[in-house]
Amino acid sequence: MNPIAEEMLMHYGMPRRSGRYPWGSGDNPYQHSGDFLSRVEELKKQGLSETDIAKSMGLTTTQYRTQKSLAKDERRALDVARARSLREDGKSLNEIAAIMGFSNDSSVRSLLNENSEARMNQAKKTAEFLKKQIEEKGMIDVGTGVERELGISKEKLNQALYILEQEGYPVYGGGVPQVTNPGKQTNIKVICPPGTEHREIYNFENVHSLSDYVSHDGGETYDPKYVYPKSMDSSRIQIRYAEDGGTQKDGVVEIRRGVDDLSLGESHYAQVRILVDGTHYIKGMAIYSDDLPDGVDVVFNTNKKTGTPMLGPKNDTVLKPIGKDPDNPFGSLIKDGIVDPDDPTSKKGGQSYYYDKDGKKQLSLINKRAEEGDWGEWSDHLPSQFLSKQSMTLIKKQLGLATADKQAEFDEICSLTNPTVKKALLKSFADDCDSAAVHLQAAALPRQKYQVILPITSMKDNEVYAPNYRNGEQVALIRFPHGGTFEIPVLTVNNKQADAKRILGNAMDAVGINSKVAERLSGADFDGDTVMVIPTGGKVKITSTRALEGLEGFDPKLEYGGKPEGSFKPMRNTQTEMGKISNLITDMTLRGAVPEELARAVRHSMVVIDAEKHHLDYKQSEIDNGIASLKKKYQGSYDEDGRYHEGAATLISRAKSETSVLKRKGSPIINPETGEQTYKEVYEEYTDKNGRTRVRTQASTKMAETKDAFTLVSDADTPQERAYATYANEMKSLANRARKEMLSTGKIAYSASAKEIYQEEVDHLMAQLNVALRNAPRERQAQVIANATVAAKKQENPDMTRSEIKKASQQALTAARTTVGASRETISISDREWEAIQAGAISENRLTQIINNVDIDTLRQRATPRSTTVLSTAKVNKIASMSASGYSTAEIAEALGVSTSTVNKYLK
Repeated sequence: MNPIAEEMLMHYGMPRRSGRYPWGSGDNPYQHSGDFLSRVEELKKQGLSETDIAKSMGLTTTQYRTQKSLAKDERRALDVARARSLREDGKSLNEIAAIMGFSNDSSVRSLLNENSEARMNQAKKTAEFLKKQIEEKGMIDVGTGVERELGISKEKLNQALYILEQEGYPVYGGGVPQVTNPGKQTNIKVICPPGTEHREIYNFENVHSLSDYVSHDGGETYDPKYVYPKSMDSSRIQIRYAEDGGTQKDGVVEIRRGVDDLSLGESHYAQVRILVDGTHYIKGMAIYSDDLPDGVDVVFNTNKKTGTPMLGPKNDTVLKPIGKDPDNPFGSLIKDGIVDPDDPTSKKGGQSYYYDKDGKKQLSLINKRAEEGDWGEWSDHLPSQFLSKQSMTLIKKQLGLATADKQAEFDEICSLTNPTVKKALLKSFADDCDSAAVHLQAAALPRQKYQVILPITSMKDNEVYAPNYRNGEQVALIRFPHGGTFEIPVLTVNNKQADAKRILGNAMDAVGINSKVAERLSGADFDGDTVMVIPTGGKVKITSTRALEGLEGFDPKLEYGGKPEGSFKPMRNTQTEMGKISNLITDMTLRGAVPEELARAVRHSMVVIDAEKHHLDYKQSEIDNGIASLKKKYQGSYDEDGRYHEGAATLISRAKSETSVLKRKGSPIINPETGEQTYKEVYEEYTDKNGRTRVRTQASTKMAETKDAFTLVSDADTPQERAYATYANEMKSLANRARKEMLSTGKIAYSASAKEIYQEEVDHLMAQLNVALRNAPRERQAQVIANATVAAKKQENPDMTRSEIKKASQQALTAARTTVGASRETISISDREWEAIQAGAISENRLTQIINNVDIDTLRQRATPRSTTVLSTAKVNKIASMSASGYSTAEIAEALGVSTSTVNKYLK
């Protein structure tokens, strides 16, 4: 082995005071270490270039860069260990910065960030993963694109390959003849078991791929992508029908605790799919139960009546028939990854293996769509569907806060010194403001959070089990789509309730309620429905009114379900129909509809939202509830030509309403005086399928097309509409100001000397850019395919949460890229590369191209960094201890002076 490489790869010693050298001896802990970076720094001082240094060490420039990256990780590991040690000794951030020679505490915060160690270990973890794959498969293809297929950076893959080369695993290159292009070949790169000769890689049938694995954390862990589900024997299942209490837990899958093939792993609850007899599947929220009948391992709760077959045809069955897709029998997404007992790094995934009593490895019956910890995300906005029906005091306050937040963000971006980065963030900011004007989203309320609901039948009607909130405080629950204040239960948190504690424990992102409360939440069930939880009291006053009498006892599935297929019109466009009825309810509320009328509209909305999923006759519901007459009364109007129209009638519903505009071509044109955008329009006629001549248009929204939001205010001129119109105009104004500022921002001053200093970083960024630009055509095709796939999945699963849609989008895009041969990789920017950008080492044009291929959130974090909460080892141990002793998440958070989300992060 190269002696420098050997020294670089050695373990130097980690916390606290182990290692080859006295901890912190001398002013510079690296000055006498003789490590790889110290040698490089000494040679640079002697005037050697990077190329000369590589040659002096007997390395290629690629080997040199790889060793240097690994050495940087090693040095940073020492810094991290030292910073943590000093922090545990009680030193402040500023004191640590002074001791370690940093100019301020931001570098210390970066070292203490919990992700630092994970990032440093990624190359080592990837090397271990590759070694295991080589043991199982033999020769492995590690050529161009493999890093993207695995979900890691090219740099990390190269580092991992280098580590393995030093351990005796040869990496060979070669060429594969192209069958359709005689005389041409495709280059390959293969890593082989020790002792493999170069000629052996041309036995192509023995070269295997890694396409069945993916990393979701940059190389820290690797997960199999998917295994076809194992089927459960229906004799192990009992159905609890409506007459037996199934309605009280509708959608809940109770599983026997301690049964290996039904384990939920580390979770108390999960949204699952279980294949049954190979023909049907269970769909619902799984929780453990300790009182199941003998011989039964699963009880499925349903609101269907006794006599409905467990495994019947499509419209007369308790369990759902599997879909036609051979790769997706459930018709919905399963979480990526498989938990493997032989792989301690595989912690969470949609599927899992276990060892049975005979010592054989088996696939679990549980297929998770989501599990504990996947729902709990802080919401950063209040939807107008909810807020517009609250008091004017709350409306004005939250819209004002949203405006102030945007103004502060604008001021921060304007203070940036790098003009190219500034322009990119200004464009993103302007787009966000335009979107905010259309979607009318206000600032979130304190500790507002989304939680999944689970049934606790012994819970009182006025109580909720909510371990993320303080015992005894009151919280409001809001489910979307939201009908009105009559759907908002305000409940008292009872975290001492024995049944809830036993079933849910210290739930990270769930609340326990009874079925009566769920019924008030627009007839929510327990198969994965979520609510927005808002603590009330003090300055937060949520308006909640009595439940509408017309909704009591109404069950849309019982009233409009169970009809033979072909006897009614099936729902095919849930999102469109739900938008129509939601707009009608909003307009009725703002225009003073009476409770009986609102009940009719809300009943219909409850049918619409479940019509496609549960095969309900929504057209009969429309007739029974007199929706046509309600539309005429609250949404009917005559235009200036005397023509009658129906549709969105207030600003709240009109904002997102679709309007058609002439087809637009090219990028928008920005007016330098006003910042407003205009478009080049194309008048283009075409003949439709009926032979009529039409003008080609494209869809937009009414709010996006108006310069003044007050033009969308109804004749009723309600105060709610005026408040939102003011907010929308402020967002439009900020967007225009951002665009004006963008036009007036100059170009970055290119520095040839900076490029020379940062030549290595510039070269790496250019290499990443070259890959990104070369892939553009195929990436466009992949995006088109992925969008069509996600649209279909959303139609099949209208209750998908935002996180599920995001995950589905990622999965669909990965599959589409594989199909078309695209391999897009977002450009990653290291600390040193960011320094190069700030120093002007990259020209304006190239930097713009790089920014266009960087994740905008990552860029924003680089330009305007935010500190993160990092807890000491003592506090982390205290969290675990208090949780084991039965304290709720809220109680632990209060004791440590942190948020419940921080506690949950460490409990994971």
